[in-house]
Order: sequence, then C-alpha cells, then structure tokens
Amino acid sequence: MAYPSESTEQAALAAHAPVRAATAADTAAGTAARLVAAPADAAAASALLGEAARLRLSVLPRGNGTKIDWGAPPRSCDLIIDTAALSGIDHAAGDLVVRAGAGTPFAELRRVLADAGQRLSVDEVVPGSTVGGVVATGVSGPRRMQHGPVRDLVIGMTVLGHDGVAASSGGRVVKNVAGYDLAKVQAGALGTLGLIASVTFRLHPVPPALRVVRAESDDPGAVGAWAAALRRSQVMPTAVELDWPGGGPLSLRVLLEGTGQGVAERADAVAAVLDGAKTEDAVPADWARPPGGPDDTLLEFAVPLAEVLPTAARLHDAGAAAGASVAVKGSAGCGVLYAAVPAGTAPDAVQRLLLLLRDGMAAGSATVRRAHPDLHAAGLEVWGEVPGLALMRAVKSGCDPDHRLSPGRFAGGL
Repeated sequence: MAYPSESTEQAALAAHAPVRAATAADTAAGTAARLVAAPADAAAASALLGEAARLRLSVLPRGNGTKIDWGAPPRSCDLIIDTAALSGIDHAAGDLVVRAGAGTPFAELRRVLADAGQRLSVDEVVPGSTVGGVVATGVSGPRRMQHGPVRDLVIGMTVLGHDGVAASSGGRVVKNVAGYDLAKVQAGALGTLGLIASVTFRLHPVPPALRVVRAESDDPGAVGAWAAALRRSQVMPTAVELDWPGGGPLSLRVLLEGTGQGVAERADAVAAVLDGAKTEDAVPADWARPPGGPDDTLLEFAVPLAEVLPTAARLHDAGAAAGASVAVKGSAGCGVLYAAVPAGTAPDAVQRLLLLLRDGMAAGSATVRRAHPDLHAAGLEVWGEVPGLALMRAVKSGCDPDHRLSPGRFAGGL
C-alpha cells in the first residue's frame, strides 16, 4: 500500500489549520515530532484529527508544553496539535461553575475567578500550565487534601476523539452529572484518550482568612508524629505539606483557611502540636512546585498516610546509597510525595533506587513523572506494576482503536 509523502500530508492538514515542520524543540520525552499544527478553534482541531485519522498519523495534543516530557516517551509523533487557541473563559459566578478552553493559561483562569471572589481549588504545580495540561496530567497540588484531585472538580468536558468527533459530558450546573465518569477518565490520561477541548469545573468561594503554621525538625520520626497528631485532631487543615531538601531539615507546613476567628483558633491548636512552630500569613510562592529542577528525574509516590514519612526517609537513604542528594516534597495529608533525583545521576543508579523503593512498598505506587531521554533509552521502568491494566486497555481501545493518540505515553504502553 502506498503511503502519502510528508509534503502531501502537510498540504492535507493545512486545509484546516496552519501547519509547519517540527523543530528540535518539538519533542516529547525525547520523541521528535514531524509536523506541528495550530488550529484556530475546536472546529479546526476536530477537522485536523479527522484528517490525521484518514492519513493514519499519530497525534500528540500540546498546550504550553510545560509537562510534555511527563510519562513515557511516545512511540511516534507524526503531528503535534497545539491547543493554545482553544482558549476562553465562561464564568457562571452565581452557579459556582466555570467553563474554560483547554488552551487557557491556568494562571489567567485563577485571576479571573479571584476577581469574583472564587477559585478552582487546584494549585498550579507547574508554572505556565494550561487548563488542558493540568487535567491531562491529573496534577493537583497541596489543596487536594481538602478538595480532592482535579478530576473530582470536573463536572463536564468536551473531548475530540481519535477521528475528530466531539463528545461532551456533564454540564454547567453542578447537579447535572450525566456522563460524569467519561469526563473523569480523561484526567491523568496524558492525551491518550482524546484531545481535551474544554473543561467545566465546580468552584469554591475564596475563604476570607488564611494562616500557615510551620515547624522544622531533623528527625523524620518527630515530623511523622506531628502529622499523625494532626490527623487525629479537629483542626481540618486545607493542606499539610512536607518539604525535605537534599541536605537540610524537614519542614511541615499546615494551611488553614476559613473565617478569621476560626482560623486563628485552629492555628493556635496546630502550634500546640508542632514544636517550635511559627505562623505565616501566606503560603510560599513555590510551595506547590515539585522539588528539583527541570532536568532532574521527578518521581511520584502515592502511599498510605502512615507511610508518608517512612517513605520520605527511605527516599533520602536510598538516594544517599546511590550517591545522589534526593529532595522530597509532598502531602502528609493525602499521601502524595514527589522526589527529585539530580540530573546526571547514572541511569543504573536511578533504576536501583526506584527498584529498591518499589520493593519496599507494601501498598501504593511509584511512578516516574519526568526523566531525561537518556534514562528512557536505558530502559527506565516508568510505571511499575499497574492494577487494572486490562480495564485501561479496554478503555484505550474503545476511545482510540488504532492507538494513534499519544501512543505509548501511558501505563502499559497505552
């Protein structure tokens, strides 16, 4: 069978949107793209996907590209569809609901909502993210402890399928939850099930008062005792975050939100638990950011609450054994930890560290969120053992029968 040439493909795609040849910057975890298209709206994106299906091209959706290296390297990437123009905000303030285009900068959405005294209770973990990127990666930040992960705040979504056909679920009103699960399954799927065109979220009012109580210790056991005491208490924190830089003391920050008097009383109760506690009136600008730099290997752990501090300690010890200073940040309130292994650490050392940690986990998961292409080339196991993989394969085959959407980026090569 004869296949279209690249020039023929580009011409066919250009009937629907501007298309250019990819550059060295157009990669995903080391996989180079061939073409990049920038549709003007969802209708053009739909037409592009339909044309890509006819041409049998593999497709990777991309917002601002801040997390394009997360997950496993795609097996191929014939076409990147840039979603920047799929933007816009429709805020129904009276219903505490907002609909935002996938290409909308997440920071812009937060500003618009804040001007109305409302918020989407999801922290911007990676600066420069788009709405679609936040949902596609499923990353939520510290406030997940009280408000749940981003998928729990999604009440509707419009997704363009592998063939460009649009499917919508949910609605603008919170009680309208038809198709709710279909929207939720897209969260964290890394663009392997469809191209997210827009998302509808439920919102919360911005609390009138905020207080952060912070304490430090060189003893992980002491910090673990603080976290356990907070879990048994009635203070109802919005977030409980730990931060353990490589080669420094471990700090615990407790975020409290609500009415002024209530927050002050709860802050006093927290300070009575934490030795040497200090009170702050704002969260640090980088408190939701993962540890490390953009070239470090970023690991994510989901563990039972009682295992958060023991896991953090094992990370430090395993890093030291591998000759690497591992920085750890994450939630002592919902059991999600991030660890940064310094760039330049030998691939076999990263593999050993990850294997050691996975073997020592009685429950939970250990995932490589981001790694240098050299580590992927060395065979880094990104996902580990994945429960429910058979169901995931069935969902993938139902949504993308030819496996052309971000192929191989998700668990099990999906």
